[in-house]
Amino acid sequence: MATGPAGSGPARLIGFGEVLTRLATQGRVQLAQARSLDLHIGGAEANVAAALASLGHRTAMVSAIPHHGLGDSAWRALSAAGVDLRHSVRAPGRQGLYFLTPGGSLRASEILYDRAGSAFALHDWAGFDWQAALAGAEWLHVSGITPALGPDLALATHTAMAAARALGLRISFDGNYRPALWESWDSNPRAILTELVRQADLFFANHRDMALLLDHPFSGDGEARRREAALAGFEAFPNLKWIASTARHVETSDCHRLAARIDTLETGFQTREVLMPGIIDRIGGGDAFAAGVLHGLIEGTDVPRAAELGLALACLKHSVPGDMALFPRADVEGFSGEGADVKR
Repeated sequence: MATGPAGSGPARLIGFGEVLTRLATQGRVQLAQARSLDLHIGGAEANVAAALASLGHRTAMVSAIPHHGLGDSAWRALSAAGVDLRHSVRAPGRQGLYFLTPGGSLRASEILYDRAGSAFALHDWAGFDWQAALAGAEWLHVSGITPALGPDLALATHTAMAAARALGLRISFDGNYRPALWESWDSNPRAILTELVRQADLFFANHRDMALLLDHPFSGDGEARRREAALAGFEAFPNLKWIASTARHVETSDCHRLAARIDTLETGFQTREVLMPGIIDRIGGGDAFAAGVLHGLIEGTDVPRAAELGLALACLKHSVPGDMALFPRADVEGFSGEGADVKR
């Protein structure tokens, strides 16, 4: 049975995915000019598990992490964040990396992946005991990044979701479409993702993700277009109960406006738009949003409150470096979206 920190009972949410090491240039210099790099630990599912652990939820990760220094760093970071790793394995091979060149002014940030042939990608998941890993849990969280890594991981993701469905867990799926990963092998992302989304209860996706899956563009603009896309999603995937997304307007690399939205079959709710000047780091903002929404749903809040919690944690993530949004519950639940003086 997957248990949380200090044996505190079954984990409420299990994540399945690769834990990555991020190497970012300092001072916003371009990668070719860099002489030193900042190291952070991340990964879509790991970021969600860590954020929820900081909010007081018992979480666990299923992953394969190499048995060397870089892997030790990743293992320690997740353990320190309160994520249970007893169903993760230490495996031979390399640590998945990505390099970040932070943007500045009108220059966008840029990510370069170096994760091919990683310990996670090459691990044999065929015999993994999903029944044991998922026992006692309430949610499984996965993303479209893991099946994009190759046919074996596409099958492993499907197997994990099918096991969760059989055990009565709810399934959270973040689209996280990464064209470069899908294009690295002879894949059919629309077909694979369609099969996975069919098993999900909660889908983090906007109108562009839905257009990719359904091969159908959506007309209109703003909230009307998102509602049209959501209704098409509910029709195509009748198991879905919630579709959640953010709406981001980029003014410069360090000044964005962000709103959040959750749709159900019956209605849609979109939050106010929050201005985020002086952004420190936007990487991981989508995972923070997912964690905030999941926090609300796990706690049994209504849809508007879950959307507000997702927005709150996403905005807070933009204020700190690194991939993970490690904020206490009071900071998230008390978020106002306005500039604040020093807390004393």
